[in-house]
Amino acid sequence: MAQAGAGGWSERVCLVTGANTGIGLETARGLAALGATVWMTSRDVPKGEAAVADVRRTAKHDRVHLLRLDLASTASIRQASEQFLSSTTRLDVLVNNAGLVLSERRLTEDGFEMTFGVNHLGHFLLTILLIDRMKATVTGPGSVRIVNLSSDAHRQSGGLPWDDLRRDRGYSTISSYGDSKLANILFSRALTTRLAGTGITANAVHPGVVSTSFAADGDTGWFGKWLMPLARPFLLTPADGAKTSLYVATDPSLGAVSGRYFAKSREVTPTKQALDDAAAERLWGVSEQLLGLPAWGSRAGVS
Repeated sequence: MAQAGAGGWSERVCLVTGANTGIGLETARGLAALGATVWMTSRDVPKGEAAVADVRRTAKHDRVHLLRLDLASTASIRQASEQFLSSTTRLDVLVNNAGLVLSERRLTEDGFEMTFGVNHLGHFLLTILLIDRMKATVTGPGSVRIVNLSSDAHRQSGGLPWDDLRRDRGYSTISSYGDSKLANILFSRALTTRLAGTGITANAVHPGVVSTSFAADGDTGWFGKWLMPLARPFLLTPADGAKTSLYVATDPSLGAVSGRYFAKSREVTPTKQALDDAAAERLWGVSEQLLGLPAWGSRAGVS
């Protein structure tokens, strides 16, 4: 990771979703330690406020702020983006970190299957709403970076179920989560196509198998209640899990690297489904349609 104070980090602004706990909290802590202004999002305001206070204390500065964001609500995403854009003039690093895994099928406020809706569509919309501010922040190649938290769980996906993204015909925790993590990688590749030559990079990362509250908050049934507590002593700490996100977000050597997949702070090869650029383009178009967004062409710089 870049050294504290290096490269003018005190001038930079970062946004980390799902930053009130786990990997997101440690990612925010690492960026704040460099001297950056950090916006931390959380659905739960009291938990978010406690996390902000914690990061301010360890970073030894108060340029750490809370942004209430519920990725299961397009209204909340739009409200949060408006608040952010009215509060700062730049965005150097966007870490799309938040995610969930569910034991039962649920729908978002807007009627999307919850896992796909939060893990992919919510971050897709947030990124689109903030992209112009990121373009305006660019000072050179790789000076602005998007980091999408994926997972090696994408290897459980055989490809997105294009005709049943709502899982109306049946729900599986493993396949739904794996598909959403595949979508994170495809999103990074489609972003790379559209952002070529702009100075903005987009990469996906696998944090490792991390001991967090991610699968222990009641959302995952027996998996969260029984299996995760047994496995926790053998898992990475959240701080270790954040290392790859921080590496991709800050390392100077990655200025020209985009559309790639990283694990253990090095580039690795994802599945063939994750390298399918036709699927990446299809996912982009479907996402725009589901969210009611105007089409953004596949050519670089088209808006």
